[in-house]
Amino acid sequence: MESTQSRSDEAGSMAAEICSQIASIFSKPTHPYPPPLDVLVNELTAVASRKARVFLYGVGREGLMLKALCMRLAHLGLQAHLVFDMTTPPIAPGDLLVASAGPGGFSTVEAICSVARSNGGRVLLLTAQPERGSCVRHANAVAYVAAQTMADDEEGEGNELLPMGSLYEGALFVVFEMVVYKLREALDQTPEAVRSRHTNLE
Repeated sequence: MESTQSRSDEAGSMAAEICSQIASIFSKPTHPYPPPLDVLVNELTAVASRKARVFLYGVGREGLMLKALCMRLAHLGLQAHLVFDMTTPPIAPGDLLVASAGPGGFSTVEAICSVARSNGGRVLLLTAQPERGSCVRHANAVAYVAAQTMADDEEGEGNELLPMGSLYEGALFVVFEMVVYKLREALDQTPEAVRSRHTNLE
């Protein structure tokens, strides 16, 4: 019978490998695109400085990562909204849409990006496929996250530990945590101020 220690060792080894694979994404070259962390911080800092609003949209697990980011942006004092929430206001000139299309294109993401642009909004697209797919043509700025998605998970040997789009989705979570850290510094937000905006309806 496998011991508790051996199971813990296996879990620790798997966790280390997952973290290593995600970390490797951020040392890959993104030329001609700037590093995704820089793109996100610059765009969100600019939105905060002009007191505009941020809208976020993604599908599936990508959408879950963007929901997590939206929550932290609200904690930082930005006017952050999830597309399709009942209280989401209309997008207007000066506002920013942050959307994700890891494989390059989703019909719903493309439609939302198009609507945002047609109403004067700025579009920041997160993607692992900046050279192909339907969504990038609507983007004012591209955050290139060079990770495996379902657009290329069947090429080569694949990734058994992080299948389909898991590597991209994990990278989104990590880059968003880095964005929050950098934004807190840029916006001069104390930990106490950030914590004070956390909901008490729990």
